[in-house]
Amino acid sequence: MNLEEYFKRIGFYGPFSKPDLETLNQVHKHHVMSIPFENLSIHCGEKITMDHELIFNKIVRSNRGGWCCENNLLFAWVLKEMGYNPVTLGSRVYNNTINQFGPIDSHLINKVVIDGTAYIADVSFGVSSQIWHPLELVSGKDQPQSPGVFRLIQDGDLWTLEKTGRKPLVLNEAFTNSPLVDKSPTKKIYGFTLVPRGVDHFLETSHCLQTDPKSLFTNKSICSLQTATGFRALIGWTFSEVTYNNQDGFDVLDMKDISDDDVDKVLKEMFNVLLANKLVPKNNKAGYTI
Repeated sequence: MNLEEYFKRIGFYGPFSKPDLETLNQVHKHHVMSIPFENLSIHCGEKITMDHELIFNKIVRSNRGGWCCENNLLFAWVLKEMGYNPVTLGSRVYNNTINQFGPIDSHLINKVVIDGTAYIADVSFGVSSQIWHPLELVSGKDQPQSPGVFRLIQDGDLWTLEKTGRKPLVLNEAFTNSPLVDKSPTKKIYGFTLVPRGVDHFLETSHCLQTDPKSLFTNKSICSLQTATGFRALIGWTFSEVTYNNQDGFDVLDMKDISDDDVDKVLKEMFNVLLANKLVPKNNKAGYTI
């Protein structure tokens, strides 16, 4: 691990000699503002691995993003090098279409304890459900951030992350009823326990998510990056620029479809992503909202 390379990749130039909450908050936010949540490798004929060195070369040295098993695994490695003691956890993503959690731990997150207080760090969920700063692991506490109000709810051994957001204001009428538009004021995002998990726990799941024809990730090419005012997303050919607007109670969604010829340009200019192999965009029907 070369921390200087990683810090340069995320544009972090602050002090990091002390593993405190302020430093964790800063590095977490810089990561989500600089490194996309994306699954483009699946649609470029590339295999996604959980090898630390390969992930570092891909994300840090090759100007790519990744999904949770890459981004959050890399982030745990970074935190360890910085003097934190992260614990990797597995979570089950909530399916709001059928109102239940997924059957397996498909999402990797990290727990970090600082001065006796535990926090959940997650730099790789993407779109409007992406936390910008770690969340204090306390039940029922509203934790406002720019995307909305997050809270963690404990029920026995199960912790559930939920978010209350704002109403969407879609500028392009052609997308008013798009299945990508999330109109739920409050939604569950994922559930997890505090059982520590190693890389082996996610290997089979990672393989299935990138090969199963029923997987969300084989049916949609996704790239999402947080910005100072909201986030950007490219789902298949649909590009969205979302502006969080706390004052008026709306999130402004500027959505449009782009051509195949513009995909590489948009990825480079809007997400700072450079692909080595040809992307075949995909946006099949699946339960996914931004």
